[in-house]
Amino acid sequence: MINWVRIEELKDDIGAEDISDIVDLFLDEVEEVIERLRDGRQMASIEQDLHFLKGSALNLGFDRMGALCSKGEKQAAIGKADVPINQIIAVYDSSKIEFLAGLDLASP
Repeated sequence: MINWVRIEELKDDIGAEDISDIVDLFLDEVEEVIERLRDGRQMASIEQDLHFLKGSALNLGFDRMGALCSKGEKQAAIGKADVPINQIIAVYDSSKIEFLAGLDLASP
């Protein structure tokens, strides 16, 4: 679920010591949107929320989540009601666990 090559690219680009700042920012911003999705709030902005989640996910290597958000964004754009919100949330939750565990293992 996590593209570890992308994480290594980020570490090379910004430095391994600064990755924790990026992770903290990612988790703070994404958690806010995920909570809105969990609660069913602001469904009028679902397309924009999924676009944001897609970009954030792909930037930090959450490839499966990014793909689901892309699919959901496209469905929302054409007015389809079957946006895979529960699947996106489930994939985020499991990806986050894998991601944080992987970062802990990679830390010196």
